[in-house]
Amino acid sequence: MSPAPVHANTTAHLTNGHTNGVKKPRVDSFGTLAVHAGSDPNPVTGAVIPAISLSTTYKQDAIGVHKGFEYSRSGNPNRDAFEATLASLEAGGAHGIAFASGSATTATVLQSLGPNAHIVSVNDVYGGTFRYMSKVAAVNQGLETSFVDLENVDDATFLGALRPNTKLIWIESPTNPTLRLIDIPRVVALARSHPSSPLVLVDNTFLSPFYSSPLLQGADLVMHSLTKYVNGHSDVVMGALILPPHHTALVEKLRYLQNAIGAVPSPYDCWLAQRGAKTLHLRMKAHGTNALAIAKFLQKSPHVEEVIYPGLRSHPRNDLAFRSLSPHARKFIESSGKSIDEEGGFPYAGMISFRIRGGFAEADKFLTSTRLFTLAESLGGVESLAEHPAKMTHGSIPEAERALLGIGDNLIRLSAGVEDVDDLVADVEQALEAAASLH
Repeated sequence: MSPAPVHANTTAHLTNGHTNGVKKPRVDSFGTLAVHAGSDPNPVTGAVIPAISLSTTYKQDAIGVHKGFEYSRSGNPNRDAFEATLASLEAGGAHGIAFASGSATTATVLQSLGPNAHIVSVNDVYGGTFRYMSKVAAVNQGLETSFVDLENVDDATFLGALRPNTKLIWIESPTNPTLRLIDIPRVVALARSHPSSPLVLVDNTFLSPFYSSPLLQGADLVMHSLTKYVNGHSDVVMGALILPPHHTALVEKLRYLQNAIGAVPSPYDCWLAQRGAKTLHLRMKAHGTNALAIAKFLQKSPHVEEVIYPGLRSHPRNDLAFRSLSPHARKFIESSGKSIDEEGGFPYAGMISFRIRGGFAEADKFLTSTRLFTLAESLGGVESLAEHPAKMTHGSIPEAERALLGIGDNLIRLSAGVEDVDDLVADVEQALEAAASLH
């Protein structure tokens, strides 16, 4: 069966509209791209969903003459199709590169910098990223990393952290798990002003391409753990990079490493993740709406010390959160009136962190008392999850550094799923009551 045609580097499907009798191209919106980009009907069978191409090798009509595929590690119809979807969904993107995991994506980016490079990373970085930077890349390639509070750093201190061999700025925004927000255009402008002019990478996993468009804010690379929101069904481990049109040389380098290292996803995983991405716009609206309602409830609870959700009006970086919204997220929020409700706040993806009154015992009791929020690592699936960062996702970070970052024993991270919001709020309420009964 012939694979469905794939348009590499697709950024939009164009349709013809008419204005005063003159045809003009129309760029399809986010939801339409999610359904159609990289999923053209098969020209042979008419199938509207891409077939799964499991073959590891492909027939050549003559030596070096083939139909675009030679060996599945180097290229596969499902991976090509999904990479086209990714390039379309990340606004400003033109090139999508899929990897076997988010960690494989991190490793490939850092290996592309070569030996003895220096990078600046946000200090509140994902534990696995911290581990690779400080324990693996530091040993294997002499990478030096300066961990900087990119949320609060002043211009002089930031520029002072850059060196002649600084090749990359690593941003997470919001950070994991304390949801700190970084002014991406500001960091980009400062990086461009320095003689080393390092690349700027944004890990956009927490917001997904629906809520944030870092490439439109000047970033050079956007990274995703596709395991989370983009796939959205907790059944695939994958990662990806998306780059803008002008970074063709960097794309070629990263694709070379993708093939040479072999950290590639399976055709089936690509097929699953592309299927998941088709409903990303619908799921992200539900995740955000549910998370906002839960955050508002937590704010009112006497059993909670602090709620961290940038969509809340009370969050100190709420204005930055609104400014950083993607065009399609802003349209969703403003058209639905969710930015001007009586209590303030707007949906800002599905991640919430809060500090429960008490310590580890109360956090443990809460996490083992929930009925709908499953105690588990990861995030971004249709089901709601809850976890304890200090003992779980960020356990690899030394205790003293966790304390400086505010990752204490009473910090709980929630991933709001797409269940009925009233049920989720009720579940949080009864778990808080159970934790409070320890006093």
